[in-house]
Amino acid sequence: MKRYKIIVMCFAVQCLPFAAAAQTDSLNRYLQMAAQNNPGVKADFLTWQAALQKLPQAGAYQDPQLELGFFLQPMEIIDGRQVADIKLMQMFPWFGTKKAARTEAQHMAKMAFEQFRETRDRLFLDVTTQWFTLCRLQQQLRNNQNNKSLLTQLEELALQRFASPTASKGGETSGRQAETGGAPSRQTNTGSMGDMSMGNSAVSAGNSQPATMNGMNGMAGGSSMGNSSPGMADVLRIRLEITETDNSIESLLSEIHAEKARFNALLNRPADSGIRLPDSLAQIPFLFDISSVRTLIAAQNPMLGMISEEELAYRAKAGMDRKMSYPMFGIGLQYMLISKKTAGAATGMDTDMGSMNSMNGRDMIMPMLSVSIPVYRNRYRAQQRENTFLQQASREKYLNAQNMLEAELYRVAHLLDDASRRISLYRKQTELAQATCNLTVREFASGRGDLSAVIQVQRQLLDYELKTSEAVADYNITVANIRKLISSNEE
Repeated sequence: MKRYKIIVMCFAVQCLPFAAAAQTDSLNRYLQMAAQNNPGVKADFLTWQAALQKLPQAGAYQDPQLELGFFLQPMEIIDGRQVADIKLMQMFPWFGTKKAARTEAQHMAKMAFEQFRETRDRLFLDVTTQWFTLCRLQQQLRNNQNNKSLLTQLEELALQRFASPTASKGGETSGRQAETGGAPSRQTNTGSMGDMSMGNSAVSAGNSQPATMNGMNGMAGGSSMGNSSPGMADVLRIRLEITETDNSIESLLSEIHAEKARFNALLNRPADSGIRLPDSLAQIPFLFDISSVRTLIAAQNPMLGMISEEELAYRAKAGMDRKMSYPMFGIGLQYMLISKKTAGAATGMDTDMGSMNSMNGRDMIMPMLSVSIPVYRNRYRAQQRENTFLQQASREKYLNAQNMLEAELYRVAHLLDDASRRISLYRKQTELAQATCNLTVREFASGRGDLSAVIQVQRQLLDYELKTSEAVADYNITVANIRKLISSNEE
């Protein structure tokens, strides 16, 4: 049991790495805090400590029995007067009973220790899961903030395009069209007769005014409809995207706040305590061999260990109950306190005075031996059958737990492969989307591209970045699940 104390103190004070080297220091520190402060782990640790106290109890003898009897009036006997009677008896169980009881207590203590390990491993898994969840949310927050920064740059670019003097070209073209439209009127006025000159001039003046108005209208229409409206529409669309991104950022901040409170609860700290997170979310390097993991599960999983210790405890209890069905021995001593008989009291009795004088008032000591006789055998036979059923139940529980753990192993193996494939896919798609985004932004800046293409590609890039961070977090959490199955904290 001293060895188990040393092991559990190492578990409680130190947590070996769960994460990659970039995340080792901070995560390990929080794992240590959780192992030291979490009430659930403390409760199971104290339960194990209480189970250890059963060992000296199981190995102890029964308390000796002391009987004291005093005569209110001394009882006359042949060689004196008996004043008191004192008996001391110590019972001893059948040979090997104490050893079987200690063995059962040891296995029960080991069961409590395995339960402590299971609680500790579950806590480490919860802390690690929350840790990578927070890392994922923070990475997604950064991606959304970067997306907002790019959209802000696009908004400035669209505003510059909207404010650029492209309408002057349309105005000059409309002016030239107006001058061309007024030329025929002036030629007609020149070639007309005198009496028609005023009329033609009037007609020419009348025609020139509508032409000038049409030119102005053309200039105005070309300036507002051809240039200002599309440019302003691009700005508004970008602002809509920025508004949606702001909403996503606010939602992520709220979710991060809630997850931090849950993380601090696992560490038994105030909900608003600060948490240091790494700058980036990295994938844990992990080599996975399903056959090796299956072997480690059978050797190290605390649930299987607890059920195995339970079966061994029932087996030891069966041996103890069998030995308890044998007789118990008792060794004792009886001491009789006798006072002297006076000479007057002995008068008239046919007694050898010499013998009376030698034995008169002499205390008596009598060794005793007692044996218990277990006559009612049905009780002990029922105990043996009970232990047999309990051992069979433990074996069935072990097989059931082993099957469930193996099924869980194949499930997490699938999740690990799926997360690894998604990481590779999303990283390739992110690279392609980033290159496409750069090209579309340059085309839009040069006036040859469409804003819709830029926004669509930017949405795809953000989506791939979010999916990549989610896949990396799922991969790391799956690795933590595998380590929980084998009860291993080693990197």
